[in-house]
Parts: sequence; C-alpha cells; structure tokens
Amino acid sequence: MTQNKNLAELSTAGISVWLDDLSRDRIRSGNLKDLIDTKSVVGVTTNPSIFQAALSKGDAYNEQVTKLAGEGADVETTIRTVTTDDVREACDILMPQYEASAGVDGRVSIEVDPRMAHDADKTYEQAVELWKIVDRPNLLIKIPATEAGIPAIAKVIGEGISVNVTLIFSVERYELVMNAYLDGLEKARAAGHDLDKIHSVASFFVSRVDSEIDSRLDAIGTPDAEALKGKAALANARLAYVAYQQIFEVAPRFRELVGSGARPQRPLWASTGVKSDAYPDTMYVTELVSPNTVNTMPEKTMDAVADHGEIVGDTVSGKGPESQEIFDRISALGIDISDVFVTLENEGVQKFEAAWNELLEATGEQLRQAGQKS
Repeated sequence: MTQNKNLAELSTAGISVWLDDLSRDRIRSGNLKDLIDTKSVVGVTTNPSIFQAALSKGDAYNEQVTKLAGEGADVETTIRTVTTDDVREACDILMPQYEASAGVDGRVSIEVDPRMAHDADKTYEQAVELWKIVDRPNLLIKIPATEAGIPAIAKVIGEGISVNVTLIFSVERYELVMNAYLDGLEKARAAGHDLDKIHSVASFFVSRVDSEIDSRLDAIGTPDAEALKGKAALANARLAYVAYQQIFEVAPRFRELVGSGARPQRPLWASTGVKSDAYPDTMYVTELVSPNTVNTMPEKTMDAVADHGEIVGDTVSGKGPESQEIFDRISALGIDISDVFVTLENEGVQKFEAAWNELLEATGEQLRQAGQKS
C-alpha cells in the first residue's frame, strides 16, 4: 500500500511515527495493520487512560471477561490478563517493523500500575512481571520519571529489560533519566546481558507544558506575557534535545558503552495533541522534527498531519539559545518554572491513577455481572 506523503516525509527526516492508542477493536479490525501500511506507523504507546477508554467502550472484551469471571479471576488479574493480551498481539503485528529496524522500532509499550509511581521496589517488581507475561522482545515497559522511578529505571534496564520512561516534563529530570539509563546499561553489561537487545525511549511531554504556562501567562495578562503564549512547550522540547545530544553524542560515558553494543535512548515527544484552538493542530509534530526521535500521536493528530502537515526539515537542531531565551523571559515575568514542572508531574500521576481506579471499578462491575449470568 502507498504511505501518506506527509508522514513518510517525517520518517525520512528521522522521526519514528508511533500511535498513542491501542484497543482490541483496533487490533482485530485490521486498523492497526492499516496504519502501519498507509501512515508509516512503526510503534504503539499505551497508558492507563487509553486502556480505561478501550475497556469501557463496546463489547470487544466481554467474552474474555466472562471467561475470567468463570475462572474466579479477581479484578487486578483480569485487567493484567486483558491488557497484556492486547499488547502481546500488537507486538506480533509490529514484529516485521521490529525486525526491519534491527529492534529500534516495532515497539509496543505497557505501563506499570500508576499507583506504584512513588515506590521504586514495587515498580521494579511489576516491570519484571509484565516483561515475563508479555514475553515479546519488542515490548517496552513504561516507568514514570518520578523520583522513585529513577532508581527503578536503572534497576530494570540492568535486568536487560527495555524501558519507555514516561511523564518527563523538565530538562533537569530528563538528564536524571538519561543517566539512569546509562547506569542500567553498565549494570546490564556487568551482568552479562547483550546491550544490543536493550532499547529505551524517554517520553518528554509537550502540550501540557503550554497548557500550564499559558494559564499562568493569562493570569499576568500583560502584552509581554501574551507574546510568550504557545512558545514554552516547543522551547522545552528543543532544550531537551540539546541535553540528549550532549549525553549521547558528545560525552564520553555513552561512547564507551557503544563498543559493547549500546543504543542511545531516543527522545520521544509525547502529549502531542494540541489542546488549544489558538494553535495549529500539527504544531507539536511539524515543529519537533529532528533526527533519531519518536513522535507518538493520537490518531486525530496523525490524521491532521497526514492531511495538511507541512514538513520542512529539521525544526529543532540549533535552536537551543533561542529556546533558553524564551524560558528566561517567562521567568522574568515571575513564573516559577520549577513549580510548573512539579505541578505537571503531580497532575500526570494523579490523572493516570484516576484512570486506573476507574478501570478497576468498571472491570469489577463487569466481573460481577458476568458472575451473575453464569
């Protein structure tokens, strides 16, 4: 089949196009395979909100939930079984992309229980459990970049497990994530793992930064504040790319690991759906074009890029100084940037926890109804 021109141009520019969504309907209908064939999709990301939405709509899961109810499965076992089955099937669909890219793409992510975001030991234990259950080499285990998540990332990587680090908002936290990855690679090498088999992406959230900072700029209400709206998220991501280049292209620590087969931990632009009608709906894609990156998109954003996205080459490299100037101007207005990032991380964890709790409640009700029918 013919690939969409705009999305194919993104791929040519060095961006891996991933879909930020998964459901059994999408898998079984052939839609995921169609996106691979026509829209350059080479990976899939999931999160608790995505699974909550998938399981709450339609009847695609009814038969399996009824079967599990008959076997006496509890709520958490049911959710784990259903979600890992979907992810395993998606891994199988994307296996050709995994093999064709020597393991770089063809990846599917599944997240640890968000209620463990502040417990390093439990995060590690569930990451290992999920890796064993799905049992596919193209899996990525998603671990949030909380303070507790950082040591868990290093420990999981050290076991030879590939990781998608999620909920990264600040460059400072991103630097800790990259160093945790290197810590993990060093542990893995010492344990005899093949570093060539270990892959990682760092999911740097984009649109939420504009949402939070724009609201604070609105509260200030001056012309200087108004002029900075819609600029923070792109500047933040571009500064993150500068940090990525420093760690993986300049500093000697990673270069020493390359000799043992290590791969760089690619930046992944997440939360790329535009949340304000004031901005172009393709902004967080076309303005974040740079080599060796991933952009995971909701289908609505992917469709917008396919329809009218203008790909004009690298829109990130070399923009570090002007991006830093934007943050200097925002800070000069009295906005506490550190507080912005703490707020966003806390909200991110809380949203995923809320979605997970809704998923537990809805699945529990499905199990009860299935039990009554049997």
